[in-house]
This record gives sequence, C-alpha cells and structure tokens, in this order.
Amino acid sequence: MISPHYFVVTPMNGQRYDNIRDYGGKEFIISSSQEDHTVTNRVAVVQSVPIGYDGPIKKDDLVIVHHNVFRIYYDMKGNERSSWNHYKGDVFMIEHEQLFLYKSPDGEWNAPYPYCFVEPVSKMESKVATLGVEEHLVGTIAFIPDNKLIKKGDMVSFIPESEYEFSIDSRKLYRMKIKNLCLKL
Repeated sequence: MISPHYFVVTPMNGQRYDNIRDYGGKEFIISSSQEDHTVTNRVAVVQSVPIGYDGPIKKDDLVIVHHNVFRIYYDMKGNERSSWNHYKGDVFMIEHEQLFLYKSPDGEWNAPYPYCFVEPVSKMESKVATLGVEEHLVGTIAFIPDNKLIKKGDMVSFIPESEYEFSIDSRKLYRMKIKNLCLKL
C-alpha cells in the first residue's frame, strides 16, 4: 500500500495508547481516558513512504508522530471517532508535518526539517530567584537536521510558547521549529 502524498504507518506494538507504566514490577494504568492526549502512542513504524519521496525516511523506520494521529475522540453526538489519519485496522496515513523524529531500526534518532529537539538544562546560578528546577527558555540541542549554524550539543535559547514536551528514550525533550531558536549561548 503506497500513498501519493502520505506516509503509511502503524502504531508501535499495535497500540494506539501508551498508558501503562511499570512501577516496582507492577503495571499501572496511568490514564483510562481515550481523550487524554498525554498518553497517546507517538511511536509508529513506517510501512511505506509517499510516491516520489526521496528523503531519508524509509520503510520499517521508527517515527515520532503528532499526538492526535492514533487518538480516539467523541464527536458532538457522543459517537466514538478515530482521527482523520486512520485508514483501516491499524493503518494510518500521516503528512510530513506530523512526523517529528525518525530512526532506522539500527540507527539513531534524527529530526527532519523544520523541527529540532531541545533538552532543558538545570537551573543556572542566578541572583534572581525563579520557580522550577529548569532554566526558563534554555536548553541544549538533542536532535537537529544538518545545520551550519547550530549543531547537536549547542546551548540555545528559544522563544516562549514554542516548546512542546516529548519523552524520547526516557528523556524529557522539547520539540520546536528551528526558526524558534533565538540565541546560541
């Protein structure tokens, strides 16, 4: 199955939701709501790429997708619905803009243009008291497409409200567009 415009994917392990956590050898359901976007599965396996696509993403690569791709919701009449991305069974179609990271089965995560991922940094010494344990609007580049100005490991600042939190390999990362990076520190 190949689409002229969309990546065809299936959810990792066939699960639409990632709402079970292991604590001390016991499994706990952390959310039972289908509408809770924080526990939708964001990892997919690529089944096919769009016709004519010549980018780095290939069949069988893992991809991190938008939280609404696999989500189930209720319409205005209370009827259960799948996202528009759902084709049938566990097959979904996604646009390039809904794909945030990719990796081959034996490779490392990579960010496709225009996205990058920033890891927040711990609070720096400052004479001004602020709340929280992380430095506000500051982090280090975890994943970024090839870029002549900014590379992996660089400390950057980003504009407010541009970050969207993800958990990638048990690391808290912020996804944002490269254009939202405002300073290299």
